[in-house]
Amino acid sequence: MNYLKSNSSSVPKDIILLVVRVFVGFAMLSHGFPKLQMLLEGGKIEFYDFIGLGPLVTLILTVVAEFVCSILLILGLFTRISLGFLIFTMAMAAFLVHGADPFEKRELSLIYLSVYLLLMAFGAGKASVDHMIEKRKRASDW
Repeated sequence: MNYLKSNSSSVPKDIILLVVRVFVGFAMLSHGFPKLQMLLEGGKIEFYDFIGLGPLVTLILTVVAEFVCSILLILGLFTRISLGFLIFTMAMAAFLVHGADPFEKRELSLIYLSVYLLLMAFGAGKASVDHMIEKRKRASDW
């Protein structure tokens, strides 16, 4: 579902959505990959426990959001579901993990949060796996 439809050509919008999805996805991968490495090393895990499930579970959930969901975002596959996880993670990072820190520490997570909210509103665009799946579903309905 696209909340912000316009009557003008959607080609520039779809190109911009693709570029933003790919750029932000790869940028978030640079945050998720070190956490994945920390998880796979198997040493003592010191990670913020914001849910009360323990640092290990919190780290696993963060890796799923920042690494797995970023790959899905780049592909445009299950985009809105992935964005839900990413939005939750960035909100927790901005308001809980860095809540008492100065704005400079929270700024990056707030920027990611803003971009993810915009992508949630606009959708993945036509240059996405989600769109190809939807297009196939519509074609098979005939």
